[in-house]
Amino acid sequence: MITRRALIAGSLTAATISRTNAANGAIAVGVLGTGNRGTFIASMLTKNTPARVVALCDVVPEHMDRAKQAIGVENPRLYSDFHKMLASDIDAILIATPVFLHAEHFEAAVKSGKHIYIEKPASMDVEGCKRIMRAADAADRKINITFGFQRRSGYVYQKAKQLADSGAIGKIHLGFARFIKSEGLSKSGAQMPPPKTQMEKIAEWGSWKNLSGDLIVENNVHSIDVLNWFLGARPLSAIGSGGSTLPKRGDTRDHNFVAFEYPNGVQGQLSGTTLASPGYRDVVEQFFGLKGTIETSENHWRYFRGPKDETVEKSPRNITIDSVAAFVQRIQDGKPENTGVRGAESTLTAILGRMAMDKRREVTWDEMMKS
Repeated sequence: MITRRALIAGSLTAATISRTNAANGAIAVGVLGTGNRGTFIASMLTKNTPARVVALCDVVPEHMDRAKQAIGVENPRLYSDFHKMLASDIDAILIATPVFLHAEHFEAAVKSGKHIYIEKPASMDVEGCKRIMRAADAADRKINITFGFQRRSGYVYQKAKQLADSGAIGKIHLGFARFIKSEGLSKSGAQMPPPKTQMEKIAEWGSWKNLSGDLIVENNVHSIDVLNWFLGARPLSAIGSGGSTLPKRGDTRDHNFVAFEYPNGVQGQLSGTTLASPGYRDVVEQFFGLKGTIETSENHWRYFRGPKDETVEKSPRNITIDSVAAFVQRIQDGKPENTGVRGAESTLTAILGRMAMDKRREVTWDEMMKS
């Protein structure tokens, strides 16, 4: 763990103005990265909170044109330089850029003093995660820093976590997560050379381990964050295996299995794949105690007490709504939360699993952090 530093003395004038605006009126949000995910989150925020999107930033103008229509925002300020958007009077920034750019964009956002909602994962490698942790540690404690691990805010997850904390199922000995979905063949199904230019990297980042972090980091990290949350710690070590079965354009895996060793002998297991048949999706986490089992997902939570004795409750809404609503509410209430280090630790847990697969042996947390 990185020791938390003393607060930075003083604050930026722009940040002070931004906080005043947020307290007195609608929260003005700038969106950095207007691809599919950034546009979706911005839409959820606009339709379900008092915040308003006033600025868009992307290096691909066509993305911003599509985002304007999808979000339903009229005449937003458009930027190709994110530093200029950060220097404007926005109160908060939504960062949804390619993973390999997260550390750079996060550091700049922290320095600007804006409230930050940044998509997962923190980074694609250990050094990037350390940069995120240092920046989060140094951030003004008056700003909100939220990672897009929306399960943490989901109604169904909150209910399940409360039950787990009550001791209803006893001590959790095993947490198991599966992230099974269909991705199918890539558009061409043919291998391509690694991207070289910055624009090529931005266009193809999801296909390459060194830009996305691989399947376990870019995608399965959602379930890994839930394991860390419910098990109350990060793992000490990991072993795993994985690979690629179907032809694809890049070098990311399409299946992986990792076993994590948590403190006090608690086990955490992850099975992730994109090899499911078209349309199939099974994404759940399960926690086993001697007195019962808790199952969570973005669609429901389940409390199993015994055969024919269980409670199942469906999610009343998309959990991303819960996440952005909580972010906006904290700004309005002046009750900041900084989840930067926690988000980086969940990402590092995924990187630990990737290293275990790469090295084909057990890898400890300490070894990973020194890599």
